[in-house]
Amino acid sequence: MSDRLTEDATKLQGRFASLKSEVAKVLVGQDDMLHRLLLGLLAGGHVLLEGVPGLAKTLVVRTLADAIEGTFSRIQFTPDMLPGDVVGTQIYNPREGNYTVKKGPVFGNFILADEINRAPAKVQSALLEAMQEKQVTLGDQTFKLTEPFLVLATMNPIEQEGTYALPEAQLDRFMLKIKVGYPTKDDEVRILDRMAGSGAEPTANKVMTTAEIMEARDVVRQVFVDDKVKRYAVDLVAATRDPKAAGLPQLATLIDNGASPRASIALVKVAKAHAVLSGRSYISPHDIKTIAHDVLRHRVLASYEAEAQGKTTDHVIAQILENVPVP
Repeated sequence: MSDRLTEDATKLQGRFASLKSEVAKVLVGQDDMLHRLLLGLLAGGHVLLEGVPGLAKTLVVRTLADAIEGTFSRIQFTPDMLPGDVVGTQIYNPREGNYTVKKGPVFGNFILADEINRAPAKVQSALLEAMQEKQVTLGDQTFKLTEPFLVLATMNPIEQEGTYALPEAQLDRFMLKIKVGYPTKDDEVRILDRMAGSGAEPTANKVMTTAEIMEARDVVRQVFVDDKVKRYAVDLVAATRDPKAAGLPQLATLIDNGASPRASIALVKVAKAHAVLSGRSYISPHDIKTIAHDVLRHRVLASYEAEAQGKTTDHVIAQILENVPVP
């Protein structure tokens, strides 16, 4: 670990604290949600926000995009959408006898996929290529998406009418799944003062550029990871696949499918970002434990028996974190 890397990490901690403060001009409370959005931004992974309507999910994504120089697109998903509504389409010109490409809203730096679970399967598949490959194919042409490219999706967990379950393959493409809860009473009073008061609603100013985001990601990639911490991340993920081997036989009937190696990769990447936001140039087991729920909850499939017992994947992950030895 060089002194230069530690210095860079400390500088980044300050820069992202400024970004967080700028977003906080608009957003009241929800510090945990904002922190994890910044982790996704730094780690270069897409983020899924799950919560009931009215919890500022859309507001925080839009405000974060306002505070960073870059292009922002919002896609409101509906059941009657077509793939072309997301990625774009080819338009035939009868006079010239050729096709021109009209790019869709997915061509941007920050894509707000609002109520993504309202999109039918074909639309979700089109978005999947963009998320995973960071490219879009229209006809016989392939277009690379501009970095940073970040899909920030929202979904409502309580509505069933006009919604489609997200395929496991697409869920796995999200680096983090964040559960958004209600604000405290004090925060809700502050929300009223800010949003329903006599003054104008606040807005965020641009305080960072996309170039700075890419430079920050370079620093994150250099963060030191000890072999023992790597082994700890792998042990956690392996415990979701074979709880008995991890000494957790009571969880065997609660899990249908465990997490893939992509989960191990995501754990380390997000832990690196967490370390940088803490001003460190190395990750610790605490970084892994802090972000484990957000990385694993959508990658572990709970069984019917778990549902019958009222136990969620968060319960399973908590049991694993309590019992897998920490280096």
